[in-house]
Amino acid sequence: MKVLVIGGGGREHTLVWKLAQDSRRPEIFCAPGNAGTAALGSNLPIGAEDIGGLLEWARDEKPDLTVVGPEAPLCAGIVDSFEASGLRIFGPKASAANMEGSKAFAKAIMQSAGVPTAWAQTFTDADEAKAFVHEKGAPIVVKADGLAAGKGVTVCKSIDEAEQAINESLVDRAFGDSGSEVLIEECLVGEEASILGLVDGEHIVLLASSQDHKPAYDGDAGPNTGGMGAYSPAPIVGEDMWPFIRSNIFEATVSELKKRGIEFKGVLYAGLMMTADGPKVLEFNVRFGDPECEAILPRWEGDIIPVLEACIDGTLTDDLIRWKDDPCVCVVMASGGYPGAYEKGKLIKGLDKAGAIDHVTVFHAGTKTEEDSVVTSGGRVLGVTATGSDLAQAIDTAYKAVSIIQFDGAHYRKDIGAKALKVLS
Repeated sequence: MKVLVIGGGGREHTLVWKLAQDSRRPEIFCAPGNAGTAALGSNLPIGAEDIGGLLEWARDEKPDLTVVGPEAPLCAGIVDSFEASGLRIFGPKASAANMEGSKAFAKAIMQSAGVPTAWAQTFTDADEAKAFVHEKGAPIVVKADGLAAGKGVTVCKSIDEAEQAINESLVDRAFGDSGSEVLIEECLVGEEASILGLVDGEHIVLLASSQDHKPAYDGDAGPNTGGMGAYSPAPIVGEDMWPFIRSNIFEATVSELKKRGIEFKGVLYAGLMMTADGPKVLEFNVRFGDPECEAILPRWEGDIIPVLEACIDGTLTDDLIRWKDDPCVCVVMASGGYPGAYEKGKLIKGLDKAGAIDHVTVFHAGTKTEEDSVVTSGGRVLGVTATGSDLAQAIDTAYKAVSIIQFDGAHYRKDIGAKALKVLS
């Protein structure tokens, strides 16, 4: 069996790692991949957003399955293109991927479906947006409508901060066309959790809960990033909440899309705020999260290929997935300066020694191979992941591995999992 994975980050290394363990022992290709995926399969010199190049390769090589990692090619219609060529591909078509591609579209779907979420209003004019902020007051949230690699959301503690965020998006065009429209949104209070659901157009199977850590520094300080670490399960999501999350969030959303003639197949990811009034949706994504993927997939027991194929074929059932009890923690090691400007090409030491620790897997994100060495090539460089008999043990093991790995300018949060320990204590 031949499988193509599209993308080159930590999520894609994790998917390749999980696919490589499948009982069907597939031959794996990753485009463009990184130093980690190269050790498990063959990297292809094709960018994740080069749909024409990917389609040309797939037509020639005829992979039995293609798995799309990042959101950009999904929103650009890669699934539509592959399916039109008779190729089997896991992920939503462009119309469904708009749940991540446009926050305004997703908010409209939620409002029509009665999904619990923050109030919001959209603006294309900076002065009108600022007037609305003055009317509502702070704290308030400013979101660029389109894709911004996890960095287009600003939680503003003051009106001045909100005006700066509006200027950044609508005036300075820091996010290009993705920021030509902004949502001004209610600032929900609570603790965040991520729930990912696999969808086959009709049936939904919810995956194990997890929690991401978006701010760059300890204590949730600093600017938002693509994610500085994650753990699974998230104890803030109690067993009593799952029926509500399934019915009022996932089933309601998939049903509303269907009413509009949009079939959703793939991963539907709900970023939730666990408020005093219950779970409310902060945002939807349409792919495995990163770094949530690194914390969830090591807990997935058994094969993944039959599940991905069931999503494509409309035959998804709950009994296809089993979970290990052991919690999992992922700590992201990032380049100095990230999420701002950073240097690349820094030599990474200690990878083999860290990876040799029991229950540790080091997932590569922004890495590449130069001669016989692995060097940095991105903002988020590694996802150092560990499982344990309990969360505290998993955290300790992950940070033990982190302490062994070195590269110039490396920084990471030292409090990944601390929130969960408070809930459990």
